[in-house]
Amino acid sequence: MAVIDTRGMSCPQPVLMTKKAVAGSGLTSKVEVLVDNAAALGNVTRFLKSAGFKNVDASPNGDDTLIRASK
Repeated sequence: MAVIDTRGMSCPQPVLMTKKAVAGSGLTSKVEVLVDNAAALGNVTRFLKSAGFKNVDASPNGDDTLIRASK
């Protein structure tokens, strides 16, 4: 499992980075994504759910949010 750091990026970059990491590295069961804005939180969460991740959870991580997802 890798942590994808998308802090400081505006949409759609966080979703594109997450999609590339999930598809490119063979991450198929667990992923963590760090985001720092509400738009990225919503978009990445929706993408992960549409990609088949069932357990998608977001929790505060300092000033940021950590999204954890697993299949």
